[in-house]
Amino acid sequence: MDQNCCLKGKSILITGASSGIGAECSILFSKLGASVILVGRDNHRLKTTYSQLSGGNHHILELDITKYLEVESLVSEAVIQVGKISGFIHSAGIELTLPFKMSKPSHYEELFAVNVISGFNIAKILAKKKYCETPASYVFISSVMGLKGGVGKVVYSCSKGAIISGVRSMALELSRKNIRVNAISPSIVITPMVEKLFEQLSGSDIEQIERSHPLGCGSPLDIANMCAYLLSDNSKWITGSNIVADGGFAIQ
Repeated sequence: MDQNCCLKGKSILITGASSGIGAECSILFSKLGASVILVGRDNHRLKTTYSQLSGGNHHILELDITKYLEVESLVSEAVIQVGKISGFIHSAGIELTLPFKMSKPSHYEELFAVNVISGFNIAKILAKKKYCETPASYVFISSVMGLKGGVGKVVYSCSKGAIISGVRSMALELSRKNIRVNAISPSIVITPMVEKLFEQLSGSDIEQIERSHPLGCGSPLDIANMCAYLLSDNSKWITGSNIVADGGFAIQ
């Protein structure tokens, strides 16, 4: 990591901080000098992430982000502990593989609540002057499925595509407040959840997945490094973008 990507003095709120990309972001950002607010529903797993942080004035925020009316009061308490927020990563998300003919409105509602609405709601709250330290940068974790699509991915692709389009408009509005907004679209990242999925697949299925990624599958650190860049001053002229980080999957 370029030393100019240092995040010293920044306070960063991260959803989905109990595992995967969110946890890796938390650990990396703390090493780069940031204070982080770890957001998630599982206090035990948040404490596991917390135990791996370096220095800083960090804070655990146990919260169901889909309980929209409860979010602001808890964010307000966290800001008192950590200081105004200059960075936000929306890494919380859920995945669904389901044939279109079996999809129900409840499936769309569940994925949009976690993947899209909750993150946009937090961004709106954090953009308030009393919570925001500018310049600020917000990053939403989307998916290459929001661009390319796939069989059984209609519901999931809809939610991730909504992030990409919403980020463009949000970036325009929040630029007036000196807040940048971007998205990152990974393909398969080897998180504990993906490892469990691979345990259910045959060797040939796994080989096919690996062949579809010319540079191989990604690691949480691959995405965390990109997030750190987007939060740092090195990316101060980038907003409204969707950065595809997928090992070449989308160009196949």
